[in-house]
Amino acid sequence: MSMRRSRRSSIEDLRLAIDCLPVRTRMAMLAGVRNSEIIVGAYSDRHGGVCPMLAAHRNGGRTDFISFAHAWDRFAGGKRARRASDRELNVLVAHLEASLLAEDDIDLGGVVSEHQALARARRAREARRVGFRWPRERERPREPVA
Repeated sequence: MSMRRSRRSSIEDLRLAIDCLPVRTRMAMLAGVRNSEIIVGAYSDRHGGVCPMLAAHRNGGRTDFISFAHAWDRFAGGKRARRASDRELNVLVAHLEASLLAEDDIDLGGVVSEHQALARARRAREARRVGFRWPRERERPREPVA
């Protein structure tokens, strides 16, 4: 009888790699994933896409953790640079959130408010690019004419 080696699934490897990241890096990665074009199979691409670790780095998570990159690429099947699918991003976000919720000593209120501020800033940038005012300024009531 041959001895079979137990092999974790790629999603289990990804979760383990996420859990090994420092809390600050996980929080930064969550913000970065929500506000950046995320790719698989490379550190960055010619179109502005970045891997989740670079997104975390750009949001203050200064960690170099190569096993996360390997687990991410293995999970997503990244052989060459391509945009991450919605499913892949949803799984990553869900695991980041679950990992953060498992921590006893963090305040997610700060993460939520930071995410909301980043989302408002992104919408404002997009609105300026398109030419709309965002958020729209409320029109002041007109003074009655005497």
